[in-house]
Amino acid sequence: MSDEQPRIVLKRGQLALVTLGMLMSMMLSALDTSIVATAMPRIIADLSGLQYYAWVTTAYLVTSTTIVPISGKLGDLFGRKRFLQGGMIGFLTASALCGIAPSMPFLVAARAVQGIFGGFLTSSALASMADLYLPATRAKMQGVFASVFAVGAIAGPILGGILTDAYGWRSVFYVNIPVGAVAFALVYTTMPFIRTRASWRNIDVRGAVLLAAGLIPFLVGLTASRAGASATLVVALFAVAVVMLVGFVLHERGAEHPIMPLTLFRIPTFSVAIVVSFLSAFGVFGSNIFVPLVYQGLLGLTPTQSGVYMTPRMIGMVIASLISGQIVSRVTRYRFVSAAGLAILALGLFLLSRVDSTTSDLDVARDLLFVGIGFGSNQPIYQNAVMSAVPFAYVGVASSQVQFWRSLGQTVGVTIFGVILALAVGTGTTQSEEIIVTSTPSVALASGLHGIFLVATGAVAIAMVLALALREVPFRGRRTEAPAPVAAAATAAIGED
Repeated sequence: MSDEQPRIVLKRGQLALVTLGMLMSMMLSALDTSIVATAMPRIIADLSGLQYYAWVTTAYLVTSTTIVPISGKLGDLFGRKRFLQGGMIGFLTASALCGIAPSMPFLVAARAVQGIFGGFLTSSALASMADLYLPATRAKMQGVFASVFAVGAIAGPILGGILTDAYGWRSVFYVNIPVGAVAFALVYTTMPFIRTRASWRNIDVRGAVLLAAGLIPFLVGLTASRAGASATLVVALFAVAVVMLVGFVLHERGAEHPIMPLTLFRIPTFSVAIVVSFLSAFGVFGSNIFVPLVYQGLLGLTPTQSGVYMTPRMIGMVIASLISGQIVSRVTRYRFVSAAGLAILALGLFLLSRVDSTTSDLDVARDLLFVGIGFGSNQPIYQNAVMSAVPFAYVGVASSQVQFWRSLGQTVGVTIFGVILALAVGTGTTQSEEIIVTSTPSVALASGLHGIFLVATGAVAIAMVLALALREVPFRGRRTEAPAPVAAAATAAIGED
């Protein structure tokens, strides 16, 4: 197989249908969190169990984050079509279970299952681009796929409100079924199945178990610390996580077919992409959750007005990701595109740190537009850079690592920023946004938000400097000589390269 050719060569019409199916499957995952958040007050009123409120979202995020690196490796071994289809079937089944949930614990459990298959959906769809598109075309398509998440963030709350008001909260889960069925049919009928030489004996079961046993308590510990859990419980969770993750690293060093090949971190492009993805997600997604406090707590807007004024961020993200995909497919020095985008992102976050009760709501909307443009312009770059930098046998692993570290950055960011806010306003992070808005003096709230956005600015500024050190790999064709350890592992696992 030539480095200049995609792994699967399809006619234009068939390729368009496959792409549509993958985009629809990704939209399901992108919509899920935002559409459910809108329905949560109705869910709580119907099922009771306020103490489970945060866990409806957390359960999904924990399992989806944990499964992403595992699903990336499995896709590399056995082909991505079966995991894309399996992810759809599992996601739709879990959606139906969420819809019939008789209690909050049942709903949380169903959401955890839904997150597992949501992770398979997203990682398989993104990695499939390496199978379907020329390297240069991938950069453009990365922009399209990245914009799906922004569109989901915009449409989710609106669609969730409409469905909840018209048909009840259970409809926000049932709506996944017809959309997912169409996506499944498109992928099933138009996407070829790739046979590989791998067998189930090639699965690193011990590595997968150790990774899950380390990540789950770590992510749950981060969430529990925000939810006001006892220090003893949080420390115990982190201790278990450390032991399991150390065991995972030691095991992976000697594994024949590792879930997370540590030799990939020797590739400069891969390492820089991972760190920049973590830091940018830390700054953007970690601080985004506190933006409504700016509008409602400092500027006195209603939740509806707050939602409207947050739209520029998502619009900027969609437009920037599409334009950036076009630009980086035509230039060789794409690290400067990334650095420029991160500079705009840092500017937007810094301006948000200066907001107080006298700031215009339109000025805040402008700042959020900068944030959206800055982050969106980076979305297509690093997925495509790592796909071009690693041996083809590790494309799924590499792309899933970018997703994984972004998710981890988001979770860590929310936790750290929550602590900063709690220290400033003198209240526990267990209190709801509404309580903080109504009970906290604007000076204290402004001080907390000032600290949050300054820390976010610093993280993104570091990412910008690292982006300038990125070793650019031409998108037109992967490099033909990979580092020896990685190439040897790829040959053993897949039997090609």
